[in-house]
Amino acid sequence: MLDPFRAYIKYILESRNEYSVHSPFVYDYITKGLKNKGSMDLNKVQLYRKALLQNHEQIEITDFGAGSKVFKGNKRIVSKLASKAGISRKRGALLFRTVNYFKPKTILEIGTSLGISSTYMASGFQDTQLYTLEGCPVIADIAKNYFSRFNFNNIALVVGEFETTLPLVLKNKKIDLVYFDGNHQKEPTIAYFKQCLQAAHEESVFIFDDIHWTRSMEDAWEVIKNHKSVTISLDTYKWGMVFFKKNRVKQHFCLRI
Repeated sequence: MLDPFRAYIKYILESRNEYSVHSPFVYDYITKGLKNKGSMDLNKVQLYRKALLQNHEQIEITDFGAGSKVFKGNKRIVSKLASKAGISRKRGALLFRTVNYFKPKTILEIGTSLGISSTYMASGFQDTQLYTLEGCPVIADIAKNYFSRFNFNNIALVVGEFETTLPLVLKNKKIDLVYFDGNHQKEPTIAYFKQCLQAAHEESVFIFDDIHWTRSMEDAWEVIKNHKSVTISLDTYKWGMVFFKKNRVKQHFCLRI
């Protein structure tokens, strides 16, 4: 398996733009979704981010995932956590556009952190209900308070280890979009993917963050994109996306966006 640097070089050599995509579905999503820079009301999201960047409180966290390549130990300053670990404005905008394009009624996010990515998705389609899972109670409390402060009333935050909370949230639900950003390790990522399959349908969208972050995540991505239920997969280097369109020839695209 390639290391992340070589994986990036491989991605640069293999990735193509939308004009090389031989799939009307993917082409439409790129041009009318990801690259649609039309009306985007992100004012409330930017105020949310700004407020977190002005919060210099020190907290002690519990990390159930693969840890951080940026921070050492379990103590964090909220503003630095928002700056270093929060989703970038570019990726946040892509999340917003993705939700705006597909208009999912029910979204599941595995890994809330401070909730910046949650607010992008919750803003993308006003009629969506977003369930977001966070393992660390301290971080969850901060996110919950900020959701309330900025009136993100379509976000429900569920606190606890994912092994416990994920089955509860998935029970008796159909999920339209899942954003996996909670445990950047091979086995947990694959396990969460397989659990979420029970709530997926033909129009569902699964987005996996940091698929080339480590060799472990690259291994997980290979398993996921080759799963028998997946018919279309997209590698944007930072994200991997899979779709479950029926009666389609299996296709994989490496995209530069």
